[in-house]
Amino acid sequence: MAHRCLPMIAMPSFERLALCIACAVLPGCSILSPAPVIELVKATGAVAVSAIATGPSHAKNTVYHEHRSLDSVCVEYNPLTPDPDIAPALQAELRNHEIESRIYEEGGAPSSCRFRVTYTADIEWGTPPFGSGYKSYIRDATLTLRDENGTVLSSSAYSLDGAFQMGKWATSRSKLAPVVTALVTGFDH
Repeated sequence: MAHRCLPMIAMPSFERLALCIACAVLPGCSILSPAPVIELVKATGAVAVSAIATGPSHAKNTVYHEHRSLDSVCVEYNPLTPDPDIAPALQAELRNHEIESRIYEEGGAPSSCRFRVTYTADIEWGTPPFGSGYKSYIRDATLTLRDENGTVLSSSAYSLDGAFQMGKWATSRSKLAPVVTALVTGFDH
């Protein structure tokens, strides 16, 4: 299909050449239709939703009592939390604070364990932006640090933000990172 260039009155030669190439290569609907602009707006909105959905998280409801420094902890595995990423994410973040950790079944930690971390989490399901199937995500999580006598030394929590649900599709590790920091330092950023 041949395209004809529009009359070009008083146009510089470079602009005429660009317009002729555009007329020859692009179909008319790409030049005259608002559809490409609408698609661009939709794509921009999808990127913004994705950025909000994977946004930063923060710790809340932190309680911290002074205690001796931690060099190792025992993490009590919670079989009622169906997200397999929580325990490895917790261990990775403890390592960031130079704290060694081992995972034990409930009540299975050795008596030599001076500090114990327990966790709970609520999981929900949804379809992530640009995703095609359902995936689980952490909606709420609470970490508690206790000494060998069971005394609570610190506790901190993560909760998905309200209406915009900032960080909904962030990784388990990025959700737990500020909570672990608050748990071991007392500072929730």
